[in-house]
Amino acid sequence: MIIDFHTHIFPSFFRKERSLYFDKEPGFDLLYRSPKSKMAGKKDLIDNMDQEGIDCSVVFGFPWRKVDYYKRHNDYIIESVQEYPDRFIGFCCFDPMSRDASNEVERCLDAGLKGVGEVAFYYPDLTADAIDSLNDVMAICLQRNAPILIHASEPVGHQYPGKQPMALNHLYDLVRRHPLNKIILAHWGGGLFFYKLMKEDVREAIANVWFDTAASPYLYIPDIYRVAVEIIGSDRILFGSDYPLLRPGRYFKEMETTGLSPEVLINLKGMNAAAILGINTDNNFNAT
Repeated sequence: MIIDFHTHIFPSFFRKERSLYFDKEPGFDLLYRSPKSKMAGKKDLIDNMDQEGIDCSVVFGFPWRKVDYYKRHNDYIIESVQEYPDRFIGFCCFDPMSRDASNEVERCLDAGLKGVGEVAFYYPDLTADAIDSLNDVMAICLQRNAPILIHASEPVGHQYPGKQPMALNHLYDLVRRHPLNKIILAHWGGGLFFYKLMKEDVREAIANVWFDTAASPYLYIPDIYRVAVEIIGSDRILFGSDYPLLRPGRYFKEMETTGLSPEVLINLKGMNAAAILGINTDNNFNAT
């Protein structure tokens, strides 16, 4: 089973009239101001999955600041999962600084979504106050065994839309504060996993953390797959395409050049995700 752990879909009113939603939404403006920035709907994703052999995708929206926006988007995710229950697993998304965030998590999990993400701190950065703002959300996720996927950026390297200054020590503080939560750090965690090579502290702190591959072809050379497997193990890596930013096939072509064994690639492409999501792979698709 191949599972794409990182995809974004938008309802038609956000896609067709995106300029109406830039006001007081700096994160959305940052990522989607350019008409070249791709946006996709549920049917677009299903068609792409069929073309590229993806069995299941984790789908989520955008961390809107306005409560009405993120509720409408989460409703679309709920509807999409209900329409394609054998193909989609839905996560709920919102501005992590929102006072209504914990209520929204409860509402969405009650409606059948399975996790939270992609939580992103575009404005402000992941400060101490921002970390505090997630306490209630993390408590709910822990209580209900729901994974949470968090956007991460590298503190060095080239600049691109969506890459906001992020101090890895702040990301590390967030992870360390919630050692029992199922945490997935997007985009290879901004490189945080490299520090598992340190002798003390980090190995224990990220023991319950997974890292997804979203945007990897834009950010790293293919060697990262082999290096990451050596450092954190093949069971801690999740294939995520960041569709529609990139198509899954581009990742698979890179993976094939790494020399990793077929068993390891099976883990990366789906088995690790199935374990986190409670999918019975013996019965094709059955999320518990």
